[in-house]
Amino acid sequence: MSMPTATGRTTAAASSLATSSKFKTFAIAFAIVGPVIYLICLFFNWPLFTFHPATNRIAWGWEAARSGEGPNMTWYGWTAMTLVVGSIVSFLATLLPENVTRRLPLVLTWLIPFLAIPFLAWDLRQWWFHP
Repeated sequence: MSMPTATGRTTAAASSLATSSKFKTFAIAFAIVGPVIYLICLFFNWPLFTFHPATNRIAWGWEAARSGEGPNMTWYGWTAMTLVVGSIVSFLATLLPENVTRRLPLVLTWLIPFLAIPFLAWDLRQWWFHP
């Protein structure tokens, strides 16, 4: 005697975004290129914008701090640049044939962020060892 199934439905389940191969490709590509783009933005100091918190002013690209206005903040700009460029590259990856995108190694989604940690630690050393 066979066991009954949990559901009595015989119709196919509706597809969702989470099961889409295009979404999977986008997520994997973003996980791979996102940390790389962030490190490039950080290394070359390429923010999408610079925020000046003392005056609540935003300037496109990089802008030096002004005298008497306090420091500028570029972290928001690096993060925004990573989101924009990473999304564009990941969208372009969804346009590739599925037999190409299936070859994306999933191990890179963990390996690349892990390998980015030493560079981030080195870049932040000035804040850790500041007298």
